[in-house]
Amino acid sequence: MSGISITCFAASYSVALALELSRLVFRSGIRGAIMLGFGAAGLLAHTLYLYERARSTPGSPLSSEQDWYVVAAWFLAATYLYLTAYHRDNAFGVFLLPLVLGLVAAGAWLADPMPFERRPAILVWGVVHGVSLLLATVAVLAGFAAGSMYLAQDRRLKKKLPPPQGLKLPSLEWLQRANSRAVGLAMLMLGVGILAGVILNMIYERSDGTTLRWDDPVVLGTLLMFCWLVVSGGVSALYRPALEGRKVAYLTVLSFIFLICLLGAGFLLETQHRRLYVDGMPARRLETAPFGPLRPAGVERAEAAFQHVAASAAALAFRAIGRGGTAG
Repeated sequence: MSGISITCFAASYSVALALELSRLVFRSGIRGAIMLGFGAAGLLAHTLYLYERARSTPGSPLSSEQDWYVVAAWFLAATYLYLTAYHRDNAFGVFLLPLVLGLVAAGAWLADPMPFERRPAILVWGVVHGVSLLLATVAVLAGFAAGSMYLAQDRRLKKKLPPPQGLKLPSLEWLQRANSRAVGLAMLMLGVGILAGVILNMIYERSDGTTLRWDDPVVLGTLLMFCWLVVSGGVSALYRPALEGRKVAYLTVLSFIFLICLLGAGFLLETQHRRLYVDGMPARRLETAPFGPLRPAGVERAEAAFQHVAASAAALAFRAIGRGGTAG
């Protein structure tokens, strides 16, 4: 069991994706079974890897940044396997497996494999914070996949085009329900994660005086993401069903862009959030850190970037909503 590595299940998922894409080229009576076999083998190896990682790593189990990405990939891979097993004719893997492999690649090449140091007072809230944000991330990615399928299916039906060979997609009604549920789950989990983060910050401040600023790029981006999901949920609730699906699909695609920017900020910027919760460096000692002060070079550029992304995404969303209303 100790010989299982990330490469094992990443290779299985890659073969499953190649088989999914081969639907576009040729037909096969046994491809579905082989595809499911590789997907199941990948998920089994993935599970054994996480078990071994949790058993052998000192400190809190599965508490590193790398583990966070690999566990998120596990949830998304399990979703793919479940949907493919019950809807074999639909090409879910074309949309879901690239996201799974992206999470695995981010965990393997970019994320820190060292586990977080958790003091007993913050262990529970740290787990709630991390798990909630993980589930919110999985929900946003699943919503992006459903939204992309919805827009592709909607475009095909509007233009009365035949479906591409081998690329059968679920009905618009099914995709609309899946999309709305993904938005609702992401909004709920992100709200819980933010609340747990606020409580964590209070515990840190009371225990040793460390605190996390609200203008930290990761914190600011998470709050913007939550507001965006609230807008998406409001659109789903206010518009009639005939228009709801297209609007929510556009919004979930833009939510995916927000998520990529947020995760990218976590990797590329030396933020207070990363130093406090990942590296364990007290926030009040940031100005004397060996890699230099965070402001103004880090935070102010990140704030400007997030504001630009938020403004651009909002403009695109309202333009898309306007087109949807006119088309309806």
